[in-house]
Amino acid sequence: MKKILLIATGGTIASQSGKQGLIPELAASSLLKCVPEISQFCEAETIQIYNIDSTNVTPDHWVRLATAIRDNYDFYDGFVICHGTDTMSYTAAMISYMVQHSPKPIVFTGSQKPIDKEDTDGRINLRDSFLYAASNDASDVVIVFQGKVIAGTRAKKVRTKSFNAFTSVDFPHLATIRDGRIIQYIKTPKQDKPEFFLELNAKVGLLTLTPGMNSEILNSYFQYNDAVVLAGYGTGGIPEGDYYGFYELMEKWERKGKTLVVTTQVQEEGSDMDVYQVGRGWKNRFDLLESYAMTYESIITKLMWILTKTKDDAEIRALFYQNINYDLIG
Repeated sequence: MKKILLIATGGTIASQSGKQGLIPELAASSLLKCVPEISQFCEAETIQIYNIDSTNVTPDHWVRLATAIRDNYDFYDGFVICHGTDTMSYTAAMISYMVQHSPKPIVFTGSQKPIDKEDTDGRINLRDSFLYAASNDASDVVIVFQGKVIAGTRAKKVRTKSFNAFTSVDFPHLATIRDGRIIQYIKTPKQDKPEFFLELNAKVGLLTLTPGMNSEILNSYFQYNDAVVLAGYGTGGIPEGDYYGFYELMEKWERKGKTLVVTTQVQEEGSDMDVYQVGRGWKNRFDLLESYAMTYESIITKLMWILTKTKDDAEIRALFYQNINYDLIG
């Protein structure tokens, strides 16, 4: 029987009603007591590394989480991490880069309603997560939610209240879980051992373009960040011409060694800057990175990982286009 560690971090699944709304209060041991049936297929132990609303998560929390996984890695067959849904896709992506190629499953889950509520989705999500973590085909970082198994770099929260809160962007589910049975569609090849990276550079900003935006906003983003992710329109179009003055601004920051990644505001199908002049002009003129079908969450967290390893443009590019846990497709 496999041995699984539950790492509790807070979130709605651990919340109870307070004077000003839900607040995480339940300990890891209390969460485990809500799913006694898991003892039929695995042994479970718990640790609590913090107990927060995931809205309050910071890069320091990610380092603590990755460190907890590293410190306990040799003693367990898999990990289940209870996490708030609001930033779960960011954390799952970040851990995909901080704990790479894990042959043991690292499963994120949570709920839209607290686990002690009668109509909660928390109990089935937690049970399914332990079931998947104890399976022989599971590996690497995933989110298990409402019977869907989603690669950690492909997940996005798309509903604020409904139980089917997450989708896999431009990539199929790795598996589904139905009536206690796992249907595995994609088996990730298992590596011999994981690689751990416990340093992050949080100086990465995401700026979403809006019509008529003042170029000083982009200027400020470059001033305070080592890399900027610019969410353009459609296939990755960025305005040109004197009204915006983006070309001159970008030339200045490129000379100073700043990194620009262009993505699209459109959720599905990714960018393709070669289609229109407003994309191709930028791509031909500047040494930028195009994200294609990567999610916002993966782009941002991957840059936080990359920028601790190198400042060299060629090395940044090589690492950015290295496929990790299905973050690059096509």
